[in-house]
Amino acid sequence: MRYLLLGPMGIDGAETAPAGPRLRSLLAFLALNAGHTVPAERLVDALYGDEPPAGAPGALQSQVSRLRKSVAIEYGPAGYRLVADPEDVDVLRFEQLARDGARAREAGDPGRAAVLLREALGLWRGPALADLAHAPFAAAQSARLEELRADAVEELAEAELALGGDPSELLPWLREAVAAHPLRERLRGQLMRALRRGGRGAEALAEYETARTLLAEELGTDPSPDLAAVHLSILRGEEARTAPASRLPAQLTSFVGRDSELAVLVRLLGSSRLVTLIGTGGTGKTRLALEAAARLPGEVWFVDLSAATRTALAVRGALGLRDSGADDPEAALAEALRDRAALLILDNCEQIVEDAAALTHRLLSHCPGLRVLATSREALGITGESLRPVGPLDTDAAVRLFTDRAVAVRPDFELDDSNSRTVQGICDSLDGLPLAVELAAARLRQLPLAEIADRLDDRFRLLSRGDRTKPERHRTLRAVVEWSWSLLGDEEREFAARLTVFAGGATAEAAGRVCGAGPDAEDLLASLTDKSLVEAGAGRYRMLETIRAYASEQLPLSSRELVDAAHTAYFLELAEAADPELRSADQLRWLERLSAEHANLRAALVRATREDRPSALRLLTALSSFWWLRGLRADVAPVAAELLASLDGDVPGGMEGVDFGSDFSSDFDFDEAYVLCVLAAGVGGAVPGAERARAARIVAERDRPFRQPFTAFLWAISAGPSAGAERPELTGPDPWTRALARAGAGHLHLFHGRVEEAARDLSAALAAFRSLGERWGTATTLAGLAGVSGARGETAAALACADEALVLFEELGCWEDVADLLRERAELLRGAGRLASARADFERALVAARRAGTPAALAAARSALSSCPTS
Repeated sequence: MRYLLLGPMGIDGAETAPAGPRLRSLLAFLALNAGHTVPAERLVDALYGDEPPAGAPGALQSQVSRLRKSVAIEYGPAGYRLVADPEDVDVLRFEQLARDGARAREAGDPGRAAVLLREALGLWRGPALADLAHAPFAAAQSARLEELRADAVEELAEAELALGGDPSELLPWLREAVAAHPLRERLRGQLMRALRRGGRGAEALAEYETARTLLAEELGTDPSPDLAAVHLSILRGEEARTAPASRLPAQLTSFVGRDSELAVLVRLLGSSRLVTLIGTGGTGKTRLALEAAARLPGEVWFVDLSAATRTALAVRGALGLRDSGADDPEAALAEALRDRAALLILDNCEQIVEDAAALTHRLLSHCPGLRVLATSREALGITGESLRPVGPLDTDAAVRLFTDRAVAVRPDFELDDSNSRTVQGICDSLDGLPLAVELAAARLRQLPLAEIADRLDDRFRLLSRGDRTKPERHRTLRAVVEWSWSLLGDEEREFAARLTVFAGGATAEAAGRVCGAGPDAEDLLASLTDKSLVEAGAGRYRMLETIRAYASEQLPLSSRELVDAAHTAYFLELAEAADPELRSADQLRWLERLSAEHANLRAALVRATREDRPSALRLLTALSSFWWLRGLRADVAPVAAELLASLDGDVPGGMEGVDFGSDFSSDFDFDEAYVLCVLAAGVGGAVPGAERARAARIVAERDRPFRQPFTAFLWAISAGPSAGAERPELTGPDPWTRALARAGAGHLHLFHGRVEEAARDLSAALAAFRSLGERWGTATTLAGLAGVSGARGETAAALACADEALVLFEELGCWEDVADLLRERAELLRGAGRLASARADFERALVAARRAGTPAALAAARSALSSCPTS
């Protein structure tokens, strides 16, 4: 959250802003003191001045309470403190940048000073505290800040003039500052020097005459010796025009979506002599480099290396240097740049990266005033290199880019409620890749928006019409990816193609086993990451979907079949190893591991459902606990329904002849798998009556415990408590299963109103689950005990149990259970007459139900909320 005071007051990132002048004044004063505790007496003085009303302390406390609905405020004996990083308050950020810029200039680094001071002055959007003039503290603060602003302009002017840059961008700041402070002679002198340097000597002399007249009329004095010296130097022609040459390609479109990255890059170029932007093709590295260069003072040269064979020759051509015929053209180039303060942009270094790196190292070693900004799909690998990865745009930025480019080809296009979700879906499907987003928006010239969205499965054909004036490798989406692919070695290509079998990224260990690379997988993944074909983070590696789609096309069918089989086998092994651990103290760690692999597990189940039913049934059985605990039942339901339909009427016992694999055929329980398949399919809609009846018959006639402890529990939930008498008793060989049996019995007692029996069984189950260190069973049992306490009229005890259970359910990510329990908690509060708290819990239940994403949970939450009065 950012607090904006240098112009109209605002809060960037807040859902709501405080209304009312007093609240806004209070927030502004706290923001000006962010990071510090402000005594209440000082706040009263700031809000009411020297004569506060008698009830001012109480009014302040009330105002702070209201303000806390929008922002975080801490209270202690010493006073109040806004919980905010000073960096997030534009005033404090401006002051720090201005101080750093002044220090850099005094230390003899005008380039860094100019970057810092430009960023500082760029934070101003108008007069400081302009809409808070009513506040007693505002006038003094505003005057102080305006003085600091003028100081910053003076420092920036000195830095820019020392660099010898083009003064055209400096002039507006100087003119505005001189207009606000007409008697500041240093500012006037800087304006005169900038005008003369820009070839406008007559205007510079006119400024001197204006200053002389004002000083005489207002102060009765003559211009200072310093200002008179500037005047004399202009008359003598000593302030000659020295604007450096720059050759940057002009841009025909607006720059969208990377403002924060641009600010960081500009600041980095002020302190680092070599910065390399790395990322896959189409992310906008070149455009970001050009935008940053345009905001920097001094000479800037742009060199496109995409078609170059020697970096030195391309740089000489860009600088307009003649071929001297020297034996060592790199040495001649270094000599030509030795005394120049310039920025060299080396674009598309990847195809001759070693040559580009060698020249860059030599130039930076011999030319102390030179800086280099490189763009590449891999690092140059030079000591001192600052790497800035340029990834896809986030969803909001990608949508803005799509909208901007869409209006260019269809002026009537407008983003609104009717199409925003479709545009967001397009941008997400294209990974937020700027080039892909732009190409998709361009297709609006010929296609309706919905058709573009529908055809993204064939994205390379859809996005095959680009700008004819661009290099061929940037005209189409396929060409961009092909360019990156062409830079890989044969082993890297084969591994990358095999890697496309992973639907949600992979660990190095999984990639090695599934792709057949073994211990070489880590080196291959590192190489693909270096070349921007793979993204790495948190121990996982993933491809952008566009790259994955292209790489998948490169995998022969025979190899695809082998890799698919290895993928299914790997994740089946993982699922079966994880299942018992989900009922242990290590539950959270295994849940996180399976959650990270959810897309891969689901992809393996989908594939096995169509190609390998035995493995599909094994996966379904092993993963039933995970899907239940993580609230992913609705996501798996369609796959389970397809698997159920694929059984083609096979009845229990009808698959004895199917080969389930030598490692488990004697242990596999088809009856249980069938019941779980019916249960999973039933989450998404009605299961055919015959299938449901078969499953019920299996449960009723079962003469031994199920191997998967969740099976009977899930069937009990599905069948309902009324079927409890016919349901076999939950027993099992392990403590977790026995604890679940007691919990199930307790819930059944509670449903039938047998409160004391329920309390006995649930308390015993809770003790057992706690001894195991297991969270889900503990939370479920606590939810039951909350019902017991509620039935006894012990509201406080019921709320305590519910609160502890909510913490555990939220840790597990069981959002459907969270929604259910919040509704029950709200009913307890409503019964106790605490309507406001009850409504707050109903609203929280709706949020949790949205996260769960199941229609039943959403419907229940909405119905409960609508039934609760607002007061």
